[in-house]
Amino acid sequence: MALADIPRRRTRFDRRFDRIRALEEAGRLKHPTGSRLVRKFMSNKLAVIGLVVFSIILLAAIFAPLLTPWDPTKINLRAMLQPPSWEHWFGTDKTGRDVFARVLYGGRISILVGLGSAVVSAIIGVIIGCYAGYVGGWFDAVCMRISEIIMAFPELILVLMLVSILGQSLSNIMIIFILGGWCGIYRLARASMLSLREEEYVQALRSFGLSVPLICFKHILPNALGPIMVNITLSTAAFILAEAGLSFLGLGVPMNIATWGNILNVAQDLGVLQNNWWIWLPVGTTISLFVLSVNFIGDGLRDATDPTQQG
Repeated sequence: MALADIPRRRTRFDRRFDRIRALEEAGRLKHPTGSRLVRKFMSNKLAVIGLVVFSIILLAAIFAPLLTPWDPTKINLRAMLQPPSWEHWFGTDKTGRDVFARVLYGGRISILVGLGSAVVSAIIGVIIGCYAGYVGGWFDAVCMRISEIIMAFPELILVLMLVSILGQSLSNIMIIFILGGWCGIYRLARASMLSLREEEYVQALRSFGLSVPLICFKHILPNALGPIMVNITLSTAAFILAEAGLSFLGLGVPMNIATWGNILNVAQDLGVLQNNWWIWLPVGTTISLFVLSVNFIGDGLRDATDPTQQG
């Protein structure tokens, strides 16, 4: 018997293809509408879950005054270290401040530091990377050497050194993150520009006499936005964790400002950690959920913008 005569076992893919073909022959197959990127993103269940969790935490931080009547900085010595109750959903800390209110209001600052630093770093890195990668020459060489010098320092050592120089404040923390965070996106944008500047449509744009900024930022940059958006999400998660770590060590945002890291800083005492779990567990869970949601969104954007995975 020839090999071609042996019946092949039908797979689930074969049965699904037969159903699609039957619907198409009957004229009942609906062609998808809308953005292909959105459809690809929405088909990723983890990315959708991440987007939902991200939206819930972000909206809760924005509308914090509507969700809690408590002032996150008001000290109440009569309500010290109270466990969770109907009055204080997440309990109170060592000075009687409501932990739920501090988590909500602290999310405003932590998300601002993480997302704001990531966006500003991306803007600086994309502008410099696109222009340097397109024109090349001495400007590209100087920018590359500067980024290599910054990235040669261990990130934690660099941040601690800049904090000791500039001092503790919200603006200084963001400036420090931006100074150390633009290099990665710069190198990513530069690499994308080096691969795209030799395309035929770019050569045609040059022949028409278009200016360098117009070619870089209007015609080439949109083709490289996918990896850049993914990098922004990953940088946001990294900056939030860095802010929480610095504030936990007492080197981040000043202690009089409620942030997720400063809430953890209050729970450094061993006795508080063992006996008063409500001080660190809610904020620790919130940080973990938010960082995971941002990473899931980044994974979804990566898959949706990757041309090799388009279905």
